[in-house]
Amino acid sequence: MEGKINMDKPAKVAEVRNLVKQYGTKGFCSRVLKGIDLTVCKNDFIALMGPSGSGKTTLLNILSTIDKPTQGTVILDGQDITKASNRELSRLRRDKIGFVFQDYNLLDTMTLQDNIALPLSLHGVDPKVCVKKSAELAEAFGLGDHLGKYPYQLSGGQKQRGAACRALITEPEIIFADEPTGALDSKSGRELLEGFKMVNEQGKATIFMVTHDPFCASYARDVYMLNDGVITCRISKGASRKEFYDRIMNVQAAMGGER
Repeated sequence: MEGKINMDKPAKVAEVRNLVKQYGTKGFCSRVLKGIDLTVCKNDFIALMGPSGSGKTTLLNILSTIDKPTQGTVILDGQDITKASNRELSRLRRDKIGFVFQDYNLLDTMTLQDNIALPLSLHGVDPKVCVKKSAELAEAFGLGDHLGKYPYQLSGGQKQRGAACRALITEPEIIFADEPTGALDSKSGRELLEGFKMVNEQGKATIFMVTHDPFCASYARDVYMLNDGVITCRISKGASRKEFYDRIMNVQAAMGGER
């Protein structure tokens, strides 16, 4: 119908309901997550914050299929991964998930371009396509002049941006980033975050990032605060990143969180 407005909601990429994670045995249990409900939609850029021990990385690990919950439902790509076989989980990790962690995990014997293109090569993609896509991503992350270099010839920030390109090259449903700027100086961290922000705004990436740093979190669209295993609030981006950063700082201070 002419003039019809599309009211469709964004597709869900990941969803958890009543998520509980505990460690130990009966009588000596430590409950890390206490009934989490969370939905990640396509093209979201979510930062998860909270003090040490609040359960941030545990939640990321469960969402990304690395760990399993004690109780609750975890839906990824329309599938309840709590009921998935190891083969199905391996397929999800290969086809639907990208990882960016503090450790870059680049292969020292391969150039940066080959490192970035590796996931496509393992899928049997035509080498010309691998070269083209890796060059496009490298350019987007400011690495166009470094594709022929080996990891030992790159700075920490360049290696981390290369790891981000490798995670993005298969066009996964979602990128999981665990403290991606934790080992970087402020300039290198800012360059990585600008790259994340750009690919997210272009509709090329859904990002779920764990961080303790308000500056890092201010690049996201939404920030969820996790405290003692419970999501206590959500802060959404407003008019400017500076204003968003100030609100994150205020909430974090009120919670007595880390700075």
